[in-house]
Amino acid sequence: MSISDRWKGLGLCLGILGVILAFIASLTAGVADLSPGDVIRGLISPATVGDKEAYLIRSVRFPRAVAAVLAGMSLAVAGALMQAFTRNSLASPDLLGVNQGAGLAVVSTLFLTSGESVTGYTWIAMAGALLAAVGVLGSSSMGQKNLSPLRLILAGSALTALLASITQGILILNQRSMDEMRFWLAGSLVGRDWEWVIQTGWLMVAGVGLALLVRRQVHMLSLGEEVAQGLGMAVLPWKWFFLVLVALLAGSSVALAGPIGFIGLVVPNAIRLMIGSDYRWVIPFSACMGAFLLLVADMGARIVLPSREVSVGVMTAFLGAPYFIWLARGKGGSG
Repeated sequence: MSISDRWKGLGLCLGILGVILAFIASLTAGVADLSPGDVIRGLISPATVGDKEAYLIRSVRFPRAVAAVLAGMSLAVAGALMQAFTRNSLASPDLLGVNQGAGLAVVSTLFLTSGESVTGYTWIAMAGALLAAVGVLGSSSMGQKNLSPLRLILAGSALTALLASITQGILILNQRSMDEMRFWLAGSLVGRDWEWVIQTGWLMVAGVGLALLVRRQVHMLSLGEEVAQGLGMAVLPWKWFFLVLVALLAGSSVALAGPIGFIGLVVPNAIRLMIGSDYRWVIPFSACMGAFLLLVADMGARIVLPSREVSVGVMTAFLGAPYFIWLARGKGGSG
């Protein structure tokens, strides 16, 4: 292992430590202020704290923090995969309509079945994400030998606007659940208990695990199709596999936390700026930084206003929008 890889390994360990510290800090943040000591005691020995505090720590904030870690990891890794196989630094699940496709699938199902909860619709969200991804990639590459970064972004923006307008139209027709769905569609971790985490978490863990296992193939494809073919890679099957994997990650995270934006865009780009474009390292670093960023954004959503909670999607947009503007102006969308 080279010295460079040793430093990257050390950086990854520090990143994991940062996620652990942010996780503990997230258990202290909220209307009811708790110290780190209270949190640790509440987790290890609930009898040493009050019943209310123990319930708040173990049944409210702990599953919510786990949900933030899972959704942050999934969105960041999905963004890294999309940027690798499209070779476009502006590719991400939210900008290319994948998140909106998942959100529309869930909202449509709730409207048609008169449901009132977004739990249990993970597979529907995944199907919507996959259809949106296939649609944007197909329309942007139609009649083209290579995938144009500009055409990809234009097709993604058009599809995102179309899906968002359809979703809003459905919500207007379904006044009963409009407020709940609007908050969820902006990205929300409110009320995420163990039922939510168990229903969707295993899919996100499996998706991130698969991405880590195939990160060598991801790196090969990021070098270009000709290079990947020269290295013996069957490009088309792997592209479809990565597309399904993106749908798995994005769909399950949308089912859990709504279509949170900018995590999938900002994190992989920031990681590449720090450690380079070797996706064997970009993917694990992205998972780590995505979890950290969403934990921090969720803490901010709870404390930025004293009287009410802000949607976590608003916080990620606040953090990510300036970086996106700089990226679009500075790089022009090239991979």
